Amino acid sequence: MKFFIDTADIQEIRDWAGTGMLDGVTTNPSLVAKTGRDFLPLIEEICSVVDGPVSAEVTATDWETMVAEGHKLARIAMNIAVKVPLTPDGLRACKILTDEGTMVNVTLCFSPAQAILAAKAGATFVSPFAGRLDDIGHDGIALIAQIVEIYDLYPGIMTEVLAASIRSPKHVVEAAAAGSHVATLPPTVIEAMFKHPLTDKGLAAFLADWAKTGQSILTDGDTVQPLKRPA
Repeated sequence: MKFFIDTADIQEIRDWAGTGMLDGVTTNPSLVAKTGRDFLPLIEEICSVVDGPVSAEVTATDWETMVAEGHKLARIAMNIAVKVPLTPDGLRACKILTDEGTMVNVTLCFSPAQAILAAKAGATFVSPFAGRLDDIGHDGIALIAQIVEIYDLYPGIMTEVLAASIRSPKHVVEAAAAGSHVATLPPTVIEAMFKHPLTDKGLAAFLADWAKTGQSILTDGDTVQPLKRPA
């Protein structure tokens, strides 16, 4: 499963991109507003940091303006995925943009029927919102599993399921088990995935035992340099 990071904070994106774990970025108007940055220069900077898809959302609600905004966003960088809402106008814009070769992320998906429409419109990604469904007493992961199952029945469907509104490591694991192609994760969820008390306990024991030996792998004369392996 591919990992996208769900933030518009450029420093967070740089930090996590440096780990080699990120396959892309998703943003939305709310996340951009939190940064206080101008939208277009920020998206351009994000695209320069991450090689994978960077979702940038339109703000129009009619298809003509969505397409115009999509064209402007797509000119920022080759890895832009124009993000449109799952509405009749959004899917019409999606069809036009994908036919032109632009990646499109159809967002705010809450039902299998909507996901079928997104695939028909040629969406690159469809984003079912697991956490928001859980919030109202529905099963968000079950929706993801059902969409994956439907898409798998039709080899012609190229749309990838992008699990969104992920709230916890448990959500990530369940989305992966359901076959989601991508999960977009807030930085806090990625951080939480590392944590386990037995890992901390084991590391503390190893370090304590090593300290008793009085040894050091690096000495005062050593320098930290990238390893160069023979070609």
